[in-house]
Amino acid sequence: MSIQIPLTMKASVLRDVEKGLQVEEIRTPRPRAGEVLVKVRACGMCHSDLHVIHGKIAFPLPAVLGHEVSGEIVEIGPGNEHSTLKVGDMVAGAFLMPCGKCPACAEGRDDLCGPFFDLNRLKGQLYDGQTRLFGLDGEEIAQYSMGALAEYCVIPTTSVAPLPDSVDPIAGAIIGCAVLTAYGAVRRGADVHHGESVAVVATGGVGSNIIQISRAFGAKHVIAIDVTDEKLEAARHLGATHTINSAVEDVREAVFAITGGRGVDVAFEALGRPETWDSALAALKDGGRMIPIGLGAGVQSASVEINRTVRRSQSIIGSYGARTRHDLPAVVELAAANIVNYKEIVSAHYSLDNVGEGYDLLAEGKIRGRAVVDMTL
Repeated sequence: MSIQIPLTMKASVLRDVEKGLQVEEIRTPRPRAGEVLVKVRACGMCHSDLHVIHGKIAFPLPAVLGHEVSGEIVEIGPGNEHSTLKVGDMVAGAFLMPCGKCPACAEGRDDLCGPFFDLNRLKGQLYDGQTRLFGLDGEEIAQYSMGALAEYCVIPTTSVAPLPDSVDPIAGAIIGCAVLTAYGAVRRGADVHHGESVAVVATGGVGSNIIQISRAFGAKHVIAIDVTDEKLEAARHLGATHTINSAVEDVREAVFAITGGRGVDVAFEALGRPETWDSALAALKDGGRMIPIGLGAGVQSASVEINRTVRRSQSIIGSYGARTRHDLPAVVELAAANIVNYKEIVSAHYSLDNVGEGYDLLAEGKIRGRAVVDMTL
């Protein structure tokens, strides 16, 4: 099967945090060993991108962002002889792209892959120490994960999973971060058991999926905590048993009233702000687990009451993404079986030309769930 690949493509490039994203014509990337080229169908819009856009997380510039993607494989690089992937497959791409070879990957801890952090997150490169993105004049352009705010992107084979026909290819873009990260937090970080009580602080793209997956794992109480009634109503529709507006209610009092004075077994923090950390810790019972997931804007600290944490045997367990090679196919199955209602979480669609507008609204807290860049627009 042969698909025509153009020499150039449109991409949303960040050159200056003062100017924001600008659509440019750059060279179409090509896959190297152990990689595939994907024609992007959609790309989710995440707070992690937003932190880079605003210069609050350091990253090399110029850069192409976008790290949760769906699309069609149009070329397969060498070194994929043992892969079942083929040209024409619709796939989801995960933001956490394990090299598959480092000590962490050898232990199955894709979420701790050293080369991913050292090369991709610090330098915007893939695992040969080079980017796949170049300007028309040969200028190097860093890529945040696969750099999917573009018409095409290169993804390591370790980080893609086929999408069955039953999965919507546009809304399915959020599987690779919003759903995958939620699954990793519930399954790996917290190991939620049937009958446990859960609080979810911040009910955006990731938090909305934590609600659904916690219910699927048998959580008895799923308490959604946010600052807007609209988001809390959406959370209830997705399976939250209770909601708390932390702008007007005392989180600890409300959670303890719901749970018979005990607090929750697990509190998820999905935004990365000191105040949401405080809310998550306030909701915990003695012996409970707090699972922070949200990335802060730059270097931030959150306070922890030492004596309470020690005396009450509370745990704080960070969770970053998931174990991509094992968990990405699992979350695709959850989406295909409608256990995770990923379609409803996608509340807004933007064209590549209008992506800046979407990120502005995200920064203002005006996006419910997740927005996507839809390449069909």
